[in-house]
Amino acid sequence: MNEHLLTILTFLPAAGALGLAFLGPKAEKGAKIGALVVSLVVLALAGVAAVSAGPLGCDYEWVGALNIRYAMSADGLALAMIVLTALLTPLCVLASWHAIHDRVKGFLINLLLLEAAVIGVFCARDLFLFYVFWEAMLIPMALLIGIWGGTRRIYASVKFFLYTMAGSVLMLVAILYLGVNCGSFDMNQLPALIASERKLPADSQQWLFLAFALAFAIKVPMFPLHTWLPDAHVEAPTAGSVMLAGVLLKMGAYGFLRIAIPFFPRAAEHYQGLFITLSVVSVIFGALMSMAQSDIKKLIAYSSVSHMGFVMLGIFSFTMQGLQGAILQMVNHGISTGALFLLVGVIYERAHCRGVDDFGGLTKVMPRYAAVFLVVTLSSIGLPGLNGFVGEFLTLLGGFLVSPWAAAVASTGVILGAVYMLNLYRGVFFGKMTSSKYEKLKDLSWLEMAYLAPLVLLIVVLGLLPMLVLHKTHATSDQIHRQMRPEVDRGR
Repeated sequence: MNEHLLTILTFLPAAGALGLAFLGPKAEKGAKIGALVVSLVVLALAGVAAVSAGPLGCDYEWVGALNIRYAMSADGLALAMIVLTALLTPLCVLASWHAIHDRVKGFLINLLLLEAAVIGVFCARDLFLFYVFWEAMLIPMALLIGIWGGTRRIYASVKFFLYTMAGSVLMLVAILYLGVNCGSFDMNQLPALIASERKLPADSQQWLFLAFALAFAIKVPMFPLHTWLPDAHVEAPTAGSVMLAGVLLKMGAYGFLRIAIPFFPRAAEHYQGLFITLSVVSVIFGALMSMAQSDIKKLIAYSSVSHMGFVMLGIFSFTMQGLQGAILQMVNHGISTGALFLLVGVIYERAHCRGVDDFGGLTKVMPRYAAVFLVVTLSSIGLPGLNGFVGEFLTLLGGFLVSPWAAAVASTGVILGAVYMLNLYRGVFFGKMTSSKYEKLKDLSWLEMAYLAPLVLLIVVLGLLPMLVLHKTHATSDQIHRQMRPEVDRGR
């Protein structure tokens, strides 16, 4: 079972999407139930994979003439991302139950195809296979934005597509160069093959690192490659925003942890200062831009730039604390920001607006909604006892061990985060109600509470028990740390 579990996890959503395609054009309820069942089965299998004691994966010849293999495996880092993806997908199906009215079947098909491609990215251990899944993700996400998005959906979809493709082209060139010069696409063997300067001189390794790094930095996104993100978030439907913030941004950070840094440790050490600087700039810039926004969705979008800046700071500290904090924060950001986008979707469906100044006094009208929003807000700003605190603390600690000044400047992002999130909460829930029509807004329904409850529960559980993630990801962080430590020490 373990040998084929990852293959089932990857292709079951695609099989479900194919099944939905054969339903009649009016079978909307059947499509919703089918998508929900498939996504819940995937979540159950992801849970089985996460607690499995034996090794996971398989390795078969695929294109023998080019030494391309169908190789799948999952360590703690990959499993954390797989479970996060599998969790958010059924929640997105539930959140879209009454929110999507047109082309419902097509929407659900694209959502399942997106889940399949993202899980494939995290499972792939052949570099060519990784690229296939990486590109496959692009199509359903662009369609979700371009067909079911807002008024500027075509612009946002094309911009997302072009930015991602620009990075992907460079990554493809780097992959082909590695395959030709090293004779393998095996992600487990390539670090050792690349380490031999007879195959890849140091100058070539730096260029290859930059090619991969650019593709991954666009996806994170890091400043100044972030400009596609606010447009994509604002125009995407709620489910699209949740998947985009929850897992697609993590693919960029995952690429650094899985490929760019382990493959090219010398080049990574060479550009460490640059990426630490860009990470700090992302933290502060994202926070300041969030403070300036009048659209709640755009505010949360820019907050993702800031939060992912912490992740990148932890990664490029090359310390155990920073690496563990970065991975934990990847999970935490997917949970808290995913919940924020779901909450924005709830109010938008009722009021058809989402301006920071559009509402006021909603605590009296929607007390359950206000309570859930408060928990998620406190999680986002890193309140001790909730999931956001430990991840941010570890990334800052790792950054401090490498560059105290960088960590000190980045820590102001925590303060700025509290400013814009608490101002948002105060204005929406305690401000003066701007219109009497909002007095009749309905509080959270049972369906909405059902898909928000798991995220609120995880916010509390991971805040109190972060070792549930850290224990699983320790081996991956330790491997990267041991690879980088000699390089960093020699650089100093």
